[in-house]
Amino acid sequence: MAKENPIQLSDHFTYGKLIRFTIPSIAMMIFSSVYGVVDGFFVSNFAGKTAFAAVNFIMPVLMIMGTFGFMFGTGGSALISKTMGEGDKPKANRIFSMLTYISLGTGIVLGLLGCLFLRPLAGLLGAEGELLENSIVYGRIILLALPAYMLQMEFQSFFVTSEKPQLGFWVTVGAGVTNMVLDGLFVAVFQWGLVGAAWATAISQMVGGFLPLVYFFRPNTSLLRLGKTVFDGRALLLTCTNGFSELLGNISMSLVAVLYNVQLMKFAGEDGLAAYGVLMYVSMIFFSAFMGYSVGTAPVIGFHFGAGNHDELKNLLKRSVIIIGTLSVCMFFTSELIARPMATFFVGYDTDLLELTVRGFRVYSFMFLFAGMGIYGSSFFTALNNGIVSAVISALRTLGFQVLAILLFPVFWGTDGIWISEVFAEAMTVVMVVICLVLFRKRYRYW
Repeated sequence: MAKENPIQLSDHFTYGKLIRFTIPSIAMMIFSSVYGVVDGFFVSNFAGKTAFAAVNFIMPVLMIMGTFGFMFGTGGSALISKTMGEGDKPKANRIFSMLTYISLGTGIVLGLLGCLFLRPLAGLLGAEGELLENSIVYGRIILLALPAYMLQMEFQSFFVTSEKPQLGFWVTVGAGVTNMVLDGLFVAVFQWGLVGAAWATAISQMVGGFLPLVYFFRPNTSLLRLGKTVFDGRALLLTCTNGFSELLGNISMSLVAVLYNVQLMKFAGEDGLAAYGVLMYVSMIFFSAFMGYSVGTAPVIGFHFGAGNHDELKNLLKRSVIIIGTLSVCMFFTSELIARPMATFFVGYDTDLLELTVRGFRVYSFMFLFAGMGIYGSSFFTALNNGIVSAVISALRTLGFQVLAILLFPVFWGTDGIWISEVFAEAMTVVMVVICLVLFRKRYRYW
C-alpha cells in the first residue's frame, strides 16, 4: 500500500518532486486569495463602490495585526524543521506547541486593542463620513475572528513542516467554501451588505484557524502534535528573528497600501481606491503562488540546512530559481490578457472606473516579472535561519523602494506613476536578492 504522503523533507528533490510537494501550499495560498476575491465581488456589486472602497481602505490595518501569525508560522517552521533535521523531534514538538499557544493569546490581545482603537486610527488615516463608518463596521467584525485568522496563517506553514501540505490545502478549501457560500447567502440573498460580507469572512477564518487545532491536539500521522510545553525564550526569540522579515514585509506592504490609498485619493479620488482594490485582489492571487511555493520549500531548505546537506541546498536553489522565473513570465502574459475581463467583473457597472482600472492593470502587470524572486529570496534566507538578511530584503522591497517610488513617481506621471511604483520596487528587490545570494554563498554553500 502506498503511503499517504511519500515525499519527505529529507528527500532529494527533482523538479517533479519539488512541484508535487509545493502544489498543495501553492493551491492553499491561491484558494485563500480566490475567496477573498469573491468577497470583493459581492461587496462591490451588491453593496456599492463606497462599501468596496471602505473594505480596501481598512484592510491594510487588519492585515498588519494578522501577519503576526505569519511571523510565528514562517519563523517557527524554519526553527522546527532545522531541529528535526538535527534529530530532536521531541524538542521540535515542544517549540511547535509553545508557538501555537502564544499565537492564540497574541491574537486575543490584538483583537481587543484593535476594536478599541480602530475608529481613531481610521480617522487619522483620512477616512470620514460614510467611508469611515463602513470601515469601522467591517473592521470590528473581522477583528472578532483575529485569533483564528492568526492561527490560520500560522498553520499554513506548520502543515508543510509536518509533511501534511495536502491537509493544509483541504482546510483552506473548507474555509474558502464557507466564505463563498456565506457571502452569497448573507450579501446576495439576505442583503445584509457590508455586515454580511464581514461575518462571512470572520466565520470562514474561524473554520480555517480552529480546525487545525483539533487535528494537531488529537493523535495524528504527521510529524507534529500539540501537547504540553515549557516556555523557551531562546526558541521564541529565534522564531521572531527568523520570521521578522515576513512580519516586516507584510506590515510594510500594509503600510505602503495605506500610502497608496492616500496618493490615490489625491490623484484619482474614490474611484482610484476602487481601482486599486481590483488590482490588489488579482495580484493577491498571483502573489499567493509565489508565497505558496516559498512556504512549501522553506521547511525542506531548513531541514537540509540543519542536516548539513549543502549539495541539496544547491539543488533546491537552482531548481527554484528556474521554476520561479518560468512562473513569473507566465503570470505577466496572463495578467495582460485578463486585464479587461477582470476589471469588468468587479467594476463593469461604471465606465470611467472600468477604464481607470484597465489602464492600471496594463502598467501594474509588469511587476509580476520581478515579484516572485523577491518573495522567494526573502523566504530562502528565513529558511536558513538568517532573519536579518531576510528582513533587509523585505524592508528594502516595501519601506525602501516602494515608499520612495510612490512619493516621487506620481509627481511626474500622475496616476500612472502610482502603478509604476510597484514595478520599480520589485525590480530593485531582485537586484538586492542577487547581491545577498552572492555575499553569503560561502557561508551557506548553496552556490
